[in-house]
Amino acid sequence: MAAVAAFVGTAALAVILSRAPAHSDASLSSEITSPACATSGLEAWLGLSTPAGADGTGMRHTVGIYYTLEFTNISDRACSLEGYPEVSAYAGRQAPGGQAGGPIGGAAIRDTSVRPEPVTLAPGATAHSVLRVITAGPVPARSCARVTAEELRVTLPREDRPAFVPVHIPVCSAGGRSSLSVQAIQPRAGIPGHSLAPGP
Repeated sequence: MAAVAAFVGTAALAVILSRAPAHSDASLSSEITSPACATSGLEAWLGLSTPAGADGTGMRHTVGIYYTLEFTNISDRACSLEGYPEVSAYAGRQAPGGQAGGPIGGAAIRDTSVRPEPVTLAPGATAHSVLRVITAGPVPARSCARVTAEELRVTLPREDRPAFVPVHIPVCSAGGRSSLSVQAIQPRAGIPGHSLAPGP
């Protein structure tokens, strides 16, 4: 519980891939008419979480804490996103500008409660995916060995180059087990506690 309390309420953390203009909403289109968003043209950042029991600003469940993983188009052209980002917890970088540490546990599983739809991002627009950090479950703590992840490795749909988002969250380090689940990318910036569809 002490480990969970340490990261709940963490301020929003961002990785800036280039300078960003003002944020605005994303639009949902019936088909993709813009090129896929490139990692270099997006800012990826993790939204706020709130303490257990807080109302109206966040969601806290016995099996997980929900964040919004945000994607802002910081390029000067419209681009599109569709599907699930690939997300993995990582140890911190060994030194400023150095290589990222290794992965912790398994990659995030897909939460299929939200249907994937194409999302077009105008310059400055933001879309989001809901990320759940599982804090309890059937795996005994002694076999899970929770450790603190300092980064999330995020790879966009139809992209090979990942982005690294700084975080400070406890995750299960057991090989092949994941402490994370992620929903498909949705239009508009996400607000914790509002319109978040719980995972299974």
